[in-house]
Amino acid sequence: MASTPLTVVVGAGVSGLTCAYALKRSGKNVLLLEAASRPGGVIRSAEENGYRFELGPQSFSSASAVAELCDGLGLTHELLEAPHGAPRYILIDGRLVSVPLSPALLTSNLLSWRTKFSFLRDLFGKTSPPEADESIAAFVQRKFSAQLLDRLVGPFVSGIYAGDPEQLSLRAAFPKIYEAEKTAGSVIRGALLLGKAAGQEAVSRPRPRPGLFSFRAGNESLIRALEITLGPALRCNVEVSEVRQAERGFRLKIRSSAAEEELVCDRLVLAAPAAASARLLEGIAPAASDALEKISYAAVALVSLAYKREQVRHSLLGFGFLAPRSSGIRTLGTVWNSSLFPGRAPQGHVLLTSFVGGATDPAAASLPEEDLTALVHREIAPILQITGDPAVTRATSYAKAIPQYNLGHVERLKAVQDALVRIPDLWIIGNYWKGPSIGSCIERALAIADAVRIG
Repeated sequence: MASTPLTVVVGAGVSGLTCAYALKRSGKNVLLLEAASRPGGVIRSAEENGYRFELGPQSFSSASAVAELCDGLGLTHELLEAPHGAPRYILIDGRLVSVPLSPALLTSNLLSWRTKFSFLRDLFGKTSPPEADESIAAFVQRKFSAQLLDRLVGPFVSGIYAGDPEQLSLRAAFPKIYEAEKTAGSVIRGALLLGKAAGQEAVSRPRPRPGLFSFRAGNESLIRALEITLGPALRCNVEVSEVRQAERGFRLKIRSSAAEEELVCDRLVLAAPAAASARLLEGIAPAASDALEKISYAAVALVSLAYKREQVRHSLLGFGFLAPRSSGIRTLGTVWNSSLFPGRAPQGHVLLTSFVGGATDPAAASLPEEDLTALVHREIAPILQITGDPAVTRATSYAKAIPQYNLGHVERLKAVQDALVRIPDLWIIGNYWKGPSIGSCIERALAIADAVRIG
């Protein structure tokens, strides 16, 4: 009697966990292997003295895939939504200026009339994107202005990718903007057309209202629920050291504290970071390995500072702020956690999480914890009118936090896909494919799980 086909997923970040969960739920025989002692990658939460810290992503956006996953895991009742329309701020000349997320931007004093006029020029004009890959910085300056790049786009890019707009590829990092200009000759007109098409599609497949979410007990609730559901199908502290093609499927060399062994599987999904997947593909898909090896990551440090509410004169009503590089501070931005979700700080206290490092200041992320906390406190204290020292401090650094969708990224991914076409029953997922957000990772993981089921 033939044995049940086995699918092995390598890497238990949110992508690997979601893919393995979907496969198991559909009745497939699946095994998820993780080299670290715990699953979840950078999605981590911690509690200390009444504070709830997020040591990775601070929140996630609503998406159909996320809603579907939460519903299947029974987590929907644990979701918390940030205040809808919570204002976001940009640091301009030492003060925080609200960023209108609507046409009201045209009346805001955030941008000059010259920049505002560039919006009208785009709306009524017609341009074409260059054939060659174009950086975000080059695109914004070509279509709009250097001021828009400095005051809005640059900080926004830092908030998502911790990246350098001079290096990030527009068509890789923000493909909808690229498609809008390519389709209509105008970013604004193209976005309206694409939005209309998406709206028509949503009639048969409703999408959740846009918003920011977390879980009552922190974002790691999602990881724990996936871990519990997978049960023995998840094995941590197991490293895959080699992948070879077999007569049917693959042979994996795996190492654990117990022993080194060989594992045979019918299907394989690589959900590890780019460099780890590159290493595993060296022997069977060298072209894919070379392309993955070229994907770089930004180093980021998260610095959480807690204060008594009376120490902070700013209202803290909103999401937080981002800082342009021209502001002269090393802090990329600060999220006001206790303003967004309940239970993040004890009564009478506030919790703020700032980000340091990124592609434009990688050395900052490697500073000692005491230097990081002192740096951030020194920089945000005058901005938020904070007096005295923080009551609690915490810093967490990641040498490879966020993949960079730099120039040539689309071509690199195409090289990977072209190589995989020649290897049946092998798939790759991860945060360097469709976007680094939790929602984007979940969406691709579910799509690949469908492909594995059909394959």
